[in-house]
Amino acid sequence: MAFDLLAFHERAVRTPSHEAVSEMRDLLVDTLAAHGHDPRVDDAGNTLATKGDGDPHLVLNTHIDTVPPHVAFERDGDVVRGRGACDAKGPLAALLDAFLACDPDGRLTLAVTPDEEVLSTGAAALDLDADGYIVGEPTGLDVCNAAKGRFEATVVVEGVAAHAAEPASGANAVHGAASVLDVLDGYDDAHGPGAHDSLGVPTLQATTIDGGEATNQLPARCSFTVDRRSVPPESAEEFRQSLESHLRRHAPDDVSVSVALTDRPTPFLEAFHTPADDPLAATLAAESGGAIRPFSAATEASYFASDAPTVVFGPGVLADDEGAVAHADREYVARSEVRAAADALRGTLSHLL
Repeated sequence: MAFDLLAFHERAVRTPSHEAVSEMRDLLVDTLAAHGHDPRVDDAGNTLATKGDGDPHLVLNTHIDTVPPHVAFERDGDVVRGRGACDAKGPLAALLDAFLACDPDGRLTLAVTPDEEVLSTGAAALDLDADGYIVGEPTGLDVCNAAKGRFEATVVVEGVAAHAAEPASGANAVHGAASVLDVLDGYDDAHGPGAHDSLGVPTLQATTIDGGEATNQLPARCSFTVDRRSVPPESAEEFRQSLESHLRRHAPDDVSVSVALTDRPTPFLEAFHTPADDPLAATLAAESGGAIRPFSAATEASYFASDAPTVVFGPGVLADDEGAVAHADREYVARSEVRAAADALRGTLSHLL
């Protein structure tokens, strides 16, 4: 039975996967089974299928979950609109088409994860020992060989509570936090990893703040969250330790400062970089006609890049000239681009396997 790429994509976009992925996973499993494969769903909820054996071993990866709310399917000529149209059911359809069409001399694995948009518990549980990974995300058919990482931490400034009428009897944590925030912008100049050849400079932004319990009391505690977009070779713990040391050094003497990474069950998505001349990146770029460039968002590619060369690729875009596309009410992808992505993946697998 021939695989109908565009019919699968339409059915996938019609299938909600913003609250639970079971219906979308069933569609994927049933489609694989209908085409002669015996997929398995592991304990972490990953859908896995393999064909061929030996070397090299390539992995095709993307995710089936989407962000809320669900946006209903709509087709207008070549354009499909709806939640997941490009992030990431367009890439999924293209990867599935290439997987089903490939007759490898080596080994090819399709690994589809269940919660990339939240905590990446599926991807964190994978141990595939591959020679290369293609991660499906909307890249406009460009081949993205690098991406910044994302860390999140909470900075806590602690003082001493006191009556607001007697400020000298306490230590105002909110005032202390203001001083700490003033030196945040200078962190990278003093201690950052510097500019990366492909990814540029890291960023560090305070994003939320909380402090104080009463309007007539000096607050004993103030905290704020920082968003870190990292570049190699910075790790999450290295960043935490270095930032804490920097902020403590510049904080007022009457307050204390601590920095803690946000608690999560999976590792943070760290930055990665695959050389542009790596055969995986170069071959896929030649097949797609796209540029080789960094990806602008953090992805599960981070978990695979420490194992083998990794690239991010797929139809659709995160944003266009009008604004946000992925994760937005106007999410869309061109059917012709989904087909072009599948053709590029087929050609790449033909060359490399």
